[in-house]
Amino acid sequence: MSGFLDILLYVLMGVVFVILCAGIYSLVRGGDFGRSWSNKLMRARVLFQFLAVLVIVAGFWAKGAFGG
Repeated sequence: MSGFLDILLYVLMGVVFVILCAGIYSLVRGGDFGRSWSNKLMRARVLFQFLAVLVIVAGFWAKGAFGG
């Protein structure tokens, strides 16, 4: 189970990184693109960061509950 959570955490961190880079790009580009995508990307990043934190908590719980 811990291996699955590790892989899931790395995937979520990668998704957060990609969304963060897209958000920075939208800020640099500006204009209509920035206005239409900036808030959507920020919400998506916050959602995936929350999911990553949940996976971290689940990993700590699994390690404590199952000893490993």
